[in-house]
Amino acid sequence: MKVVALNGSAREGGNTADMIKRVFSVLEAEGIETELIHIGGKPLRGCIACYKCFENKDRRCAVNKDAMNDYIAAMDSADAIILGSPTYFANISAEMKALIDRAGLVARANGDMFARKVGAGVVANRRGGAMQAFNALNALFLIGQMIVPGADYWNLGHGLQKGDVLDDAEAMTTMECLGRNMAWLLKKLAD
Repeated sequence: MKVVALNGSAREGGNTADMIKRVFSVLEAEGIETELIHIGGKPLRGCIACYKCFENKDRRCAVNKDAMNDYIAAMDSADAIILGSPTYFANISAEMKALIDRAGLVARANGDMFARKVGAGVVANRRGGAMQAFNALNALFLIGQMIVPGADYWNLGHGLQKGDVLDDAEAMTTMECLGRNMAWLLKKLAD
């Protein structure tokens, strides 16, 4: 079993990555392979609504001038997907939005290729807007017919500077709970 996480933060090794790594620590202890991919700060354009993915049906975006198809392939090959984003003006990062729009359309064009995969979102924020960002991440999972495990609180963490979220004890225990629930669900689905 494999879980791939895509981090939409421009800060590699920042709060969003710290939250994902806490989930990973539980998954890895359960024998589940993990991969963290940083997409934030990389040149990713949004969907241009060409709908060639519906014509081609090759599990790829027709726009191939960026790394999007690598990200889509990683999502396609995984059993579970974590999307992580900081909160930028009460929503997700631009790179994460581009990923959701393009990967989501490619998935729908190819028979809902993420259906029944496990999906979870994690959001780092300074103070406000995190629920809107969290809902934006979950929208991809829900329309894609994915299975979304819960945790003992919303998958949110507070912090501004790198490492601040590690001092948010509730966020860290929530990430551990999310990891346990993802591991349990992945094992049940594999049975």
